[in-house]
Amino acid sequence: MLGALGLNTDEESVYRRLVGRTAASAADLADTTQLPEAAIRAALSQLMADGLVKRTPDGEFSAAPPAVALGALISERRDGLHTAELALVTLAEEHRVAMAGRSISELIEVVTGVDGIRHRFAQVQHAARTQVRNFVTAPFVAVPPGTNTLETVMMDRGVEYRVVLERAALAEPGMIAETAASLRKGVQVRVVESLPIKLVLADAELGLVPLTVESGGEPGAVLLHRSGLLSAMDALFEIVWRHAHPLDVSALVGLTDGDATAVDANGPTELDRKILALLLAGLTDHVVANQLDVSLRTLQRRLRHLMDLAGVKTRMELGWYAAHHNWA
Repeated sequence: MLGALGLNTDEESVYRRLVGRTAASAADLADTTQLPEAAIRAALSQLMADGLVKRTPDGEFSAAPPAVALGALISERRDGLHTAELALVTLAEEHRVAMAGRSISELIEVVTGVDGIRHRFAQVQHAARTQVRNFVTAPFVAVPPGTNTLETVMMDRGVEYRVVLERAALAEPGMIAETAASLRKGVQVRVVESLPIKLVLADAELGLVPLTVESGGEPGAVLLHRSGLLSAMDALFEIVWRHAHPLDVSALVGLTDGDATAVDANGPTELDRKILALLLAGLTDHVVANQLDVSLRTLQRRLRHLMDLAGVKTRMELGWYAAHHNWA
C-alpha cells in the first residue's frame, strides 16, 4: 500500500512493525518481520532518511507519527505529479512543433502482428487526455470483445469514449454483452450500416488504423502522428458520428439482464423490448433470435403481437411507434 509513496516491501514491513510499538531494536525487527538483519538495517537507513523513523537515545528505533510523516510524503508526491503534468504540457507542445517538420516516414509507422497491434492500441488509449474515438468493425483480430480493460481505466481518469459500431459487428459472439457493459460505464455508442475502416483516435494527436489482410496473412496497422492524414481521420469520424444511430442505453443494457419473460400488462414484455432494441439497431431476425436465444418463430410471433398492440400493419410503423412510446 505504501509502495505508491516510494517505499519498497522491506521498508513498508519495518515501518508497519514500528508503528505498532513504542520502539524496537534492529534485532527485534528481524525476529518479527522474518527479514535478514542486513535488510532491516538498509530499510531503517532509508526510512530515517525519509523522516519516517527516528533513533531513540538508547539506540532503538521508533516510527514518526504517520499523520505527519506520511502526510508530508503524500504532499511531496502530489507536488511532484503536478510538476510532471506541467512538464507534460510543455513536452507535448515541443513534440507537436517538432512533428510539424518531420518527414512522412516519421509521421506514419507500420505495425505488424497481433501483439504489435494490441500493444499500440493500448498506447494510443494511454496517450488520450480528453477522448478516445473508435470505429468498430468485424472481424476482431487483435482485440476481441471483452478484452479492452483499458477502457475502464481511462474513463476513471476522465477520458470520454465515443464508439461507432458497424451493424454486422453486433452479431459477433460476445458483442452485445460488451456493448451493454460499455454503455453502463458511460461510453457513447452509435451504429451505422457499414464502416470503411477500423479506427482508433486519441484526441487529435494519435491514430491507429488496422489494415485488412488476406486470409492467413499477418495482420497489420498504421500508427498516425499529428498530420494532415490524421486530421482527415478526425473529420471522417465526426461526419460518420453525426449520421450514426444512437443506441438506446436502457434498452441495450437490459439485453443481458433480467427475466426475458417478465410481463407488462399495458405494453411490451421485457423480451419484446430486447427484440425491438436489436431490430432498431439494424440486426436481422436470425441474428436477434440467436442473440436472445429464442426461436425465429417466437420472435416473429412477438413482433406480430407488438404490431397488434400498437395498432400498426408494418414493421416500419412499429419502429416509429416504439420510438415514440418508449418501447425500446
